[in-house]
Amino acid sequence: MEKPDISIVIPACNEEGAIKSVIEDVQREIKKIKHSFEIIVVDDGSTDKTASIASKAGAKVVSHPYNKGYGASLKTGAMNSRGNYVLYLDGDGQHYAEDIEKIVSGIEKYDMIVGARSRQASLLRGFGKVMLHALANYLVERKIPDLNSGFRLIKRNLILERMHMLPNSFSFTTTITLALIKDGYNVGYVPIRIRNRETGKSAIHPFRDGFRFTIQILRMTMLFDPLRVLLPVSILLFIAGLPLLISRLILYQRTSETAMLFILSSSIVFFFGLIADQISILVRRPR
Repeated sequence: MEKPDISIVIPACNEEGAIKSVIEDVQREIKKIKHSFEIIVVDDGSTDKTASIASKAGAKVVSHPYNKGYGASLKTGAMNSRGNYVLYLDGDGQHYAEDIEKIVSGIEKYDMIVGARSRQASLLRGFGKVMLHALANYLVERKIPDLNSGFRLIKRNLILERMHMLPNSFSFTTTITLALIKDGYNVGYVPIRIRNRETGKSAIHPFRDGFRFTIQILRMTMLFDPLRVLLPVSILLFIAGLPLLISRLILYQRTSETAMLFILSSSIVFFFGLIADQISILVRRPR
């Protein structure tokens, strides 16, 4: 069997009402593109007919025996792909298959191309995402138009090399975005549209997953650039302790235990950051 250029991976869990139309839309659109494709549906422990419907629609189906998570489905899809590129597309029908051509158009220029959504989420989730974006932009020192879009094209080898650090949760997309940016790969964005879900219910929980996204961002920053987090903390501790120490010496000719604690903590955090930076270099080696 001829090896495809691009493997389209569609994660799905209990999407029997949408998966057939998603696959058919994708099949129709990829006929217009010069590259060769394969379509893989990863059934994440569905209790409905998602797997059988996807198979009848012409997709290769890989099933989890139980629900492992969104990120686990994306990893399973990459491991079972044959193409040099993996194109992720949600199985709930929110993405327009017509946008595949726009994303694939940058395949020669970028290592990862992300479909950036223009429509904002609900007020509650929107506020959380604004905060996450602000934090992520600071940590990677560049503007990220869409941190966790599920519609993206990635070189397959870049996923496989980082499999050990990619989570099984919704944080997969956040993690791979930060990882590739911090490692200096070319990450591009193209505007896409999204539609409201016609069937099923979103599995994202604003508070729970927002907290997980934040923790994952901090973890990845500690992995790829620890000093970006720890150096400001060290400086703040030093600034807090030095004036107090000087004032105590001038006024009372004695040191301050509190000031010394701040300065000592500053030194510990700084040297911990240096050690963490060296460890991160070892951990980041491709596997």
